[in-house]
Amino acid sequence: MPLSEHEQRLLDQLEQQLHADDPKFASHMEAAGSRSLSTRHIVVGALVAVAGVLVLLIGISAQIIAVGVLGFVIMGAGVYWATTRRPSRGQASGPRRSSPSKGGFMSGLEDRWDQRRNGEER
Repeated sequence: MPLSEHEQRLLDQLEQQLHADDPKFASHMEAAGSRSLSTRHIVVGALVAVAGVLVLLIGISAQIIAVGVLGFVIMGAGVYWATTRRPSRGQASGPRRSSPSKGGFMSGLEDRWDQRRNGEER
């Protein structure tokens, strides 16, 4: 459901106030939005975590503490790899600006957002 004009104005005011009050936090939140979870990283991380559990169980059954600890470390690394967010493809750092010629739903929303902001500043 789209926002009404009044809600859009309130949202714009809140965003401007956030940028004015705490620009460091606002830029951090914009950068955090440009990161996403990758399905490939989740699958690889889950496989590494399962391998870590297997090594841990082998270490426990053989009563070799070093192998058990190694399995735990491998398991933790797999979980870390699966849950860490990475920049989206095609982004080095910072928020992305999509070109209007690209099309798509999000591009249209960004264009309308920019038009509204430019219309209010005049």
